[in-house]
Amino acid sequence: MTSPRTQPHTPSRRLWLAAVLCVAPCAASAGTALDLFYERSVMTAADLRCDLFDPGVSTALDAARVQARGAALRAGASEDALLGIEQRARAKAQAADCRSADVATAAGRVRTAFEGYSRISRLTYPGDTAAWQADRTISVEGPLWRLSQPAKFGWDRLVFGLGGKQGQGVLLASASFADGASPYAVRLVMRDISRTSGPYLDRRQAGPDGRIPLAGRMPPSATRAFSAEARSPASARLAPAGAKSALLVRFPTQATEALARLDPREAVMIEFVFSGRERDAVRRAYVEVGDFAAGRAFLNVENR
Repeated sequence: MTSPRTQPHTPSRRLWLAAVLCVAPCAASAGTALDLFYERSVMTAADLRCDLFDPGVSTALDAARVQARGAALRAGASEDALLGIEQRARAKAQAADCRSADVATAAGRVRTAFEGYSRISRLTYPGDTAAWQADRTISVEGPLWRLSQPAKFGWDRLVFGLGGKQGQGVLLASASFADGASPYAVRLVMRDISRTSGPYLDRRQAGPDGRIPLAGRMPPSATRAFSAEARSPASARLAPAGAKSALLVRFPTQATEALARLDPREAVMIEFVFSGRERDAVRRAYVEVGDFAAGRAFLNVENR
């Protein structure tokens, strides 16, 4: 199969059959990140045009497409390259005969792959420095973390992500402060994509392994902030592991949407503001964006 990095793909039986090899997260041996992104984009576009799948299968396929997109970005692909791949994928789907045997075979394989994927309750999405843990189990005893990433900042600890009894949940941060202090304000800060052309990655801060610390993935300007809209003591299920007590805050829905649109290589910052004798003190925790969007899509897949 011709790589999307070299020239436009041409319609072929081979591509339609290859497009469904990995609907769920899979090893890179199934193809390069760009190949997987192209193939999944083709099937997503074909579904939109030909109405191939029920909503559950469509959601699962989109979760896999989003994950492949993030993998391509981490591998060094540019936004322009991915846009070009999406355009070629839509063109291929537009040229396809919805009633052809090739499309029917490819669609059947997607459905077969989804049968296993829909039964998965938990997934781990590794990142450069941290991972997202996704959990689709339904809770009757109270909210739990649906998609979470832990972090340490100084002596303090944090869990950040989506929490709720079922489904996607809402965007939360649960923090435990070693000195028992209580912040009077909490805000989530991230890059403003409407004022920037791409992620801020300060390679001057990279270590010997080339890895940029999370603080070096947060732009010094052109940011937007979302203030916490509610706060309460965190339940044992939502508190950082081992914490005797923790503060739980909820961010607005707009923050969830903005976070899902960020580049997986960058980071966001949670600021806790404390009153001081002379001036406010701010403690900052950093979270890797990673596969937040893919994990969020996974949470929306229907259980079967």
